[in-house]
Amino acid sequence: MTSRTIPIVPIPSTPAIAAGTPIHARATRGRFTRWRWALVWLTQLAYYGLPWLTFNGRQAVLFDLQADRFFLFGAVLYPQDLIYLAGLLVISALLLFFVTTVAGRLWCGFACPQTVYTELFQWIEHRCEGDRQARLRLDRSPWTAHKLARRGGKHLAWALLALWTGFTLVGYFTPVRELALAVPFQLGPWEGFWIGFYGLATYGNAGFLRESVCQHMCPYGRFQGSLMDADTLCVAYDERRGEPRASRPRGTDPATHGKGGNGACVDCTLCVQVCPVGIDIRQGLQAACISCGLCIDACNQVMDQLRAPRGLIRMASERERSGQQAQALGWRGQLARRRVLVYGGLLLLGSGLLVTGFAQRPTLRVNALRDRAVLARQLGHGAVENVYRLQVMNALEHPRDLRISVHGVQGLQLTSADTLRLPPAGAAQHSVTVRVDAKQAQALAGRVVPIWFEVGDVGREASAAEHTETPSTLLLPR
Repeated sequence: MTSRTIPIVPIPSTPAIAAGTPIHARATRGRFTRWRWALVWLTQLAYYGLPWLTFNGRQAVLFDLQADRFFLFGAVLYPQDLIYLAGLLVISALLLFFVTTVAGRLWCGFACPQTVYTELFQWIEHRCEGDRQARLRLDRSPWTAHKLARRGGKHLAWALLALWTGFTLVGYFTPVRELALAVPFQLGPWEGFWIGFYGLATYGNAGFLRESVCQHMCPYGRFQGSLMDADTLCVAYDERRGEPRASRPRGTDPATHGKGGNGACVDCTLCVQVCPVGIDIRQGLQAACISCGLCIDACNQVMDQLRAPRGLIRMASERERSGQQAQALGWRGQLARRRVLVYGGLLLLGSGLLVTGFAQRPTLRVNALRDRAVLARQLGHGAVENVYRLQVMNALEHPRDLRISVHGVQGLQLTSADTLRLPPAGAAQHSVTVRVDAKQAQALAGRVVPIWFEVGDVGREASAAEHTETPSTLLLPR
């Protein structure tokens, strides 16, 4: 049976929560809620903690834009290494495609920064103003000292978290300990601007825009359907089991309750109340759904209270829900699908190439630039000299003693210093003069001859020494 793209039902014209009404998501418990909070802890420990780690006496992760150095634990990277960032972005896209093909918008529901910070802001809101019903009552109540204190405390906590988030971001580009000592009166203009800008963006997106970012600003929700097929796992309502909806006493068999029997859904609307984007999953798969699974947790709790089987709302494929498939494929069956194999193969190939290239990246780089002020000069005895500036970069965290040599034409020699010492993770420009003797200059007069500069370690073991070379040209006047 050929696979097809799974249809995404547009957001209904009569949403579960009226347009313009603030969404106050109800707190719930369950497996998906625990997984969401586990991802919140994991991502935020990494984000807030990495700038404070030290490695070899310096900040472990630091992107020093002023010095054009990027420190990633033991690796020192230069702007020339941005190719690895491009590779990382390609791999991230392939991983997103792979996960979406297998299980829908798991990234949106569990690890997207918008989701993570919205969850943190909602937790603060819950602590300051209470659960859903308390917040709804607070919205309807007049402004009093009690309401002002609760709302003010919430916004103060939001602002502090947002500013700390902006501070941490800037701490990846400015040494975070120096930045902490400069707060608030010695901050530079750029540091202060970016702390405020990113803090304001976090405050606005996670505190006010929330689900609007997912529904109207994020492009991922619009093209997710092209990555999914009839076997993709999605958060879905089992309409065949759930309809028609009707309330019933605990322990009652829905098939025998009411005229002609009812479905398993008791229309409690808890699945709508816990949804962070305010949709009704019972209306079908929708572009706004972020696959967070909170409706599954809420529905399973209701089924437990009714002593009914779980799974009225569950992760299921379209083929399984429509009855074309007797049971779920399982993880082995999901991973054996054609789309998944293609994305998985590309992901493994790209990851392997990136890791191999990164592990074999050179730690010594050289580039030769001709001195434009002195292209070529002929000496009195017929010899010819060319002047070059060598840009040499050291990607190790210890100093290096280097020796410079040149080859390509017989009779070439360096008349300037042929040794150079580079500081740890440093770069230097070194002027060199290349001379060719009179006999060879006369034989090659009027030609542009290719030559190569070679730079290599001295005073190190052969296994640890590194050599690199860069091409240039030798001008020989007529």
